Amino acid sequence: MKAFFGSMVGRVFLILVGGIFASGTLTFFLADSARRADISHIRSLHTAERVEQLVLMLDAAPREARGPVAAAASRNGIVAEISGAGIGEGEPDIELTSALLQRLGEDRHIVSQKTACATTPQYRQQAVCRTVSLSLRDGTFLHLVLQPRRPPPATPPKSRLLLYIFFLATCLGLLAYAVARMSIQPLRQLAQAATELGRNIERPPLAECGPTEVRHAASAFNTMQARIRRHIQERTQMLAAITHDLQTPLTRIRLRFEKVQDKELQARLVEDLSAVQTMIKDGLDLARSMNSEEPMRRTDFDSILDSVCADAVEAGQDVTLSGLTGVSIAAQPNAMRRCLTNLIDNAVKYGGYARVSVSRDKNKVIVQVRDGGPGIPEDMLETVFDPFFRLEVSRSRDTGGTGIGITIARNIAEKHGGTLYLRNHPDGGLMATLELPIG
Repeated sequence: MKAFFGSMVGRVFLILVGGIFASGTLTFFLADSARRADISHIRSLHTAERVEQLVLMLDAAPREARGPVAAAASRNGIVAEISGAGIGEGEPDIELTSALLQRLGEDRHIVSQKTACATTPQYRQQAVCRTVSLSLRDGTFLHLVLQPRRPPPATPPKSRLLLYIFFLATCLGLLAYAVARMSIQPLRQLAQAATELGRNIERPPLAECGPTEVRHAASAFNTMQARIRRHIQERTQMLAAITHDLQTPLTRIRLRFEKVQDKELQARLVEDLSAVQTMIKDGLDLARSMNSEEPMRRTDFDSILDSVCADAVEAGQDVTLSGLTGVSIAAQPNAMRRCLTNLIDNAVKYGGYARVSVSRDKNKVIVQVRDGGPGIPEDMLETVFDPFFRLEVSRSRDTGGTGIGITIARNIAEKHGGTLYLRNHPDGGLMATLELPIG
């Protein structure tokens, strides 16, 4: 649940649900307030009409007949009392007073109030009655208590109210979730395309469809991909051209070194020239490892690893393999072979032997290559992945290479969506761990 609300879908979902629910609640209260005001106004007009009819009858009736007329009005929910007294304190009913003045005339003395009805079996304690004190034509005061014709309607039961709220929340939740998924889907596709771009620069471009903003983003992403691909191709072609063009002068230099009379000097010069040629070749290999055009296909990982270890044993290296995964992964077979070969060669070259183990952990394959060397200082475990970096400063083939093999191995691992890291084993030696996704 925490992961959901931490995602863009969850946040858009909360914003939509909260905004719609708040708007709906506000609209409901405003509409209910307006409805209550309309009902109150209609009731005031209806009450004023009832009072007007009674007052006109009392004005027209003789004094001695007003008592029976007032008594008959009680049948219509009006308690009438003819007296000279006014009414007690209560909440002024301005709306009813205004309606009565409009109907009966401004020359009358009219005061109306809202008071609580007396507790009876018919009316609850909170029922509201209206009291009116007004003057008849002859100056006599008429005191009226206007009772509601029926008890106020009961409020809906809580169970029904909770059912309404649940139904509203469910509808809002489904709508908000659908809108959030629809809104975030283009962003999710863009993120997936960016991840795949890091693995394969030759991936198909994004489809430029959908809303205007999505089309613009897809177009910008495709343009960026094309530019990156062009830059990498230009760099690789440049390095290949340099390597090719240097072969002739380097060959001529080597031939001239053969004419050097001092054999010791000649040997040092040839060794330096070989180191230069190796660095040029490794630099080109590094560039190619970042822009391999080999297609991805499902490959039996156990077969690749077993073949690499068998080749190492045939070459006279002390290499052993343990473990089995029984899975196939999406990989560039030749590139993956090179990655594993570089790890094993490094272990043998710097640690004397390579103990290779493979296992499966849920949705990934884990390969561990341990050697018998002295290990690496903790602050250098990441630095050794830098191109051409070596802890041993010489470039002699006897003590290592140019320091490019482990860099190429990590590049290949990352192109396959995996990781490669080093750590010192507690029992001695260096442990290289390669993790690759199965899917």
